[in-house]
Amino acid sequence: MARPSGSDAGVTGPRVRAAAERLFARHGYAAVSMRQIAAEVGIGAGALYHYTPDKQTLLRDMMREHLEALLTAWQAADPGGDALARLDAFARFHIRFHLDRPDAVFIAYMELRALEPAAFAEIEALRRRYEAVPEAILRAGAAAEVMEVADVKLAGMALIAMLTGVNTWYRDGGRLDRAAVEAIYARMAMGMVGAARAPA
Repeated sequence: MARPSGSDAGVTGPRVRAAAERLFARHGYAAVSMRQIAAEVGIGAGALYHYTPDKQTLLRDMMREHLEALLTAWQAADPGGDALARLDAFARFHIRFHLDRPDAVFIAYMELRALEPAAFAEIEALRRRYEAVPEAILRAGAAAEVMEVADVKLAGMALIAMLTGVNTWYRDGGRLDRAAVEAIYARMAMGMVGAARAPA
């Protein structure tokens, strides 16, 4: 099917995803129609189907892009080596990455239930790849006896939950700037595994 006259898939496609992200975060996936998304972009409802076959595909693609970007960014940020240095880096990275993407983060956590089974399996696999990152760090720290971890999986999930919680309250221009928030949460991450000292 040809695109609407005068459209540019490289421009309109991202605008469609950005509009859907805003609307899903504001109103919830179930409450948003394809017609609303089209109106937000400024195109006809029929034209929207040149960029996505349906709303479910749009949600799945949005979540996949977010998680793939997250995994790629961590790969670039991972200092490797010492578990304490990696835990510090992971805590700071997670906050820095997620604070810039509040709508994507909200959707990634709150709209999983809206995915159909095949899409859910795909997105859940990506989530598990990211969840494996802190688990590996904590496992290495426990093995090196520089961290106290009663249950690696539980501690990894608790760490992610603590760090992601920043998105519910942080606002730019508030009492603490981003660097201060990163530093405090990195110390709390160390403290929760009995490694209060700063990494070497």
